[in-house]
Amino acid sequence: MTIFLILAPYGAYTFLMLVTSATVSVFAASAICLATVAIDVAQGRSVKILAAGSAIEFAAIGLYLALLDPTLGIKLSVDVGIFVISLGSMLVRRPFTLQYAIESVPAETAAMPGFLYANYVITGAWTAAALLMAAANLVLLYVPGLPLWSSLAVAFAARNSAIYFTKWYPEYRQIKYGTPAAALPNAR
Repeated sequence: MTIFLILAPYGAYTFLMLVTSATVSVFAASAICLATVAIDVAQGRSVKILAAGSAIEFAAIGLYLALLDPTLGIKLSVDVGIFVISLGSMLVRRPFTLQYAIESVPAETAAMPGFLYANYVITGAWTAAALLMAAANLVLLYVPGLPLWSSLAVAFAARNSAIYFTKWYPEYRQIKYGTPAAALPNAR
């Protein structure tokens, strides 16, 4: 369920880009991000860096589109924004996955030495995926002969690889280091 709430704004944005304007798509995605923040707050959980940052990112892109330049490279802007949020969370020593993981495991598990490291690795996978998606969109902008599906294929592969890795890595650490299953975050 958690992974669904994390990815819902991006899925809605992607779907809406097919059927409506870019401005409507990013504002709807921002609203969904704010709804996920409200759900977290209503259930007594912390406000997540990714959800709050994405809400701001989508709203800022929407305002830019509406007020200044409707030709902005939307997909590239969103991917760069995700990359900045993900990398930024690691640079401030709070990988965005850590917030989700801490809320899903007991306190003694979160205090284990490998717990923080595992979250850096998983956040790193998402950062790499965002970078690959941004690079694919950038190449698509500057190499006009490339088919649109090539960028979509890279985005699909990068995102799904990050999802798979998020599910696989905790199991791998459990097998390799004998860490209890509840000791590591999962992508419920």
